[in-house]
Amino acid sequence: MDVKANEVMESIGTYAFDEVDKMRDNLKARGIDVIDFGVGDPLTPTPETIRDAIKKAIDKRKSSGYPRNAGTPEYLETIAAWHKFRFNVDVDPDTQIASSLGSKEAVFNFPLAFLNPGDVALAPNPGYPPYERGTLFAHGKPVLMNLEESNGFLPDFEKIDAQTAQKAKIMWLNYPNNPTTALATKPFFREAIDFCSDNEVILVSDEAYSEMYFDEKPISILELETEGIVAVNSLSKRSAMTGYRVGWLAGDERIIKKYKKLKANIDSGTATFIQDAATAALKDEAHVEKMRSEYREKRDIMLDAFKTIGLPESTPKSTFYIWQKVPENYTSVEFSKKLLDENIAVVTTPGSFLSSTVDGVNPGENFVRFALVPTIEMIRDAAERIRKLQI
Repeated sequence: MDVKANEVMESIGTYAFDEVDKMRDNLKARGIDVIDFGVGDPLTPTPETIRDAIKKAIDKRKSSGYPRNAGTPEYLETIAAWHKFRFNVDVDPDTQIASSLGSKEAVFNFPLAFLNPGDVALAPNPGYPPYERGTLFAHGKPVLMNLEESNGFLPDFEKIDAQTAQKAKIMWLNYPNNPTTALATKPFFREAIDFCSDNEVILVSDEAYSEMYFDEKPISILELETEGIVAVNSLSKRSAMTGYRVGWLAGDERIIKKYKKLKANIDSGTATFIQDAATAALKDEAHVEKMRSEYREKRDIMLDAFKTIGLPESTPKSTFYIWQKVPENYTSVEFSKKLLDENIAVVTTPGSFLSSTVDGVNPGENFVRFALVPTIEMIRDAAERIRKLQI
């Protein structure tokens, strides 16, 4: 029997972080102590208040059966209250919010509800791989919008030609941005909204890093408008709940209704006891402030080491990443490999792994991404190793 994958599966390359994992595993196999800044999976324990909530919830929900696919009333109402508290936005918990299995599930599956074969989805480059791959599995066509330093890591909508705009059905935005750490402004969001409104494009704002910032508090696109717009969010980064797989979409009730219909055909919803833990997480801001403070400390330790060896200034505005510009005589892969020297043994993600070449430009080529997920002690160790680097 000849086992074949479908055409889409055969056409895509390996997932970027699979390559990073291989680099890390090769070093570990040689017995080298590796400090891993590659994948954005925090080593910080899920806060105790959330762990306590889920312990109680498991007994409370012992006979709950299948979850309500769109989300429990308590969870949806808490999400609505959080949007009001955080962004001063009113969203109806019954019609304008839907639970998701984290943001990755929502992002990957969303195009299945709205794209027909050949329809275009506009996505940032570099960007989260499921924007592009979810589009491909829905038999749509991803068109990538370069995020370049010269434009503040914001896409230039004037570069989207009329034919592409006419075929576009979805636009993905992601601010605070992974990997560039950039923030969006209200004028930029207004420009994006106007472009999508003029071209009848659904605008999806991935706001999974909305609570990971240093000085300027990020805004939500829903502060400007909800018509034709949804925001995706998650507890993964805000509350160190990556393994819990819980998030939500909020916005235009017409879009949410169609997404709910799709979701009912794909999965059976997030476990109720996990939704209870997410409810507790959203009601507590103290642990989020504590984590922001810890990420600031980690950031500053690493930036000081980078300054010592003469790396270009690359202070992040948000997220828990550093989008570090590499020395002029290195490509992103070359510099990542330099950091993998057994005397340094620091794993990073080359920017070129996170982006594609569009119009002759790979916008990630001159950068490497550090995810500030190791412990403080590991960060200090990594900084000392990097200070010994000869470039």
